[in-house]
Amino acid sequence: MLRCLIVDDEPMARQLLTDYVGKVPFLTLHAACASPLAALQELSAHPIDLLLLDVQMPEITGLALLKILPRQPLVILTTAYSEYALESYDLDVVDYLLKPITLERFLRAVHKAQARLLPGAAPVPAGPALPPPGPTPAEPSPFLFVKDGTRLVKIRQADILFVEGLKDYVAIHTPQQRIVSLQRLKTLEQQLPATHFVRIHHSYIVSLEGIDAVFKDKVQIGSRFLPVSESYRKAFRDFIDPRLQ
Repeated sequence: MLRCLIVDDEPMARQLLTDYVGKVPFLTLHAACASPLAALQELSAHPIDLLLLDVQMPEITGLALLKILPRQPLVILTTAYSEYALESYDLDVVDYLLKPITLERFLRAVHKAQARLLPGAAPVPAGPALPPPGPTPAEPSPFLFVKDGTRLVKIRQADILFVEGLKDYVAIHTPQQRIVSLQRLKTLEQQLPATHFVRIHHSYIVSLEGIDAVFKDKVQIGSRFLPVSESYRKAFRDFIDPRLQ
């Protein structure tokens, strides 16, 4: 068993990681701390095998915490900002997870930690203790977490009408709200199921359920008309043609 310590100042992020740790048979959660200073006390008083550490936090950053630790456990960094990746490699971290973190990506990271701590250990076999299977390819994952300013927002994928790319940001449009998050459109596209979402333009991903009408070079979603660019037109037609009645 690997004893884990979660360090993140955002309550929703701590809860998500706590849930993920609980799904992995070879992990046990020691504590979930809201600040690096609280984590420092836990690390000084208890043996910790794996540190799940946010980078951007008040008081001191996660990277600063690593630099002052007399004994560094295995570390997986969690952050919404990719610019810290290069520095993290100098600190010999196991992995670098960009938020929002999927369960699949989390499992890959903790298995890397297990392999580093226990060289030659056999992979955990399939069985009742493993996480339950995710949705079938025909069903979208129920929700995702995206960072909106200093908070993580939980969004049901079924509520997403379309996603708009704004250079380094995305705007996620639902019937109730518009959430702006610091990430690339391509990154979010990889998290959305291809059976329900399709790219129609350099700047737009649309939900099949959200489309009200399709025209030659645009789609209508509510009162919005979004362009279908030439480069994505064939893929879009291939996406909707099997659904024509």
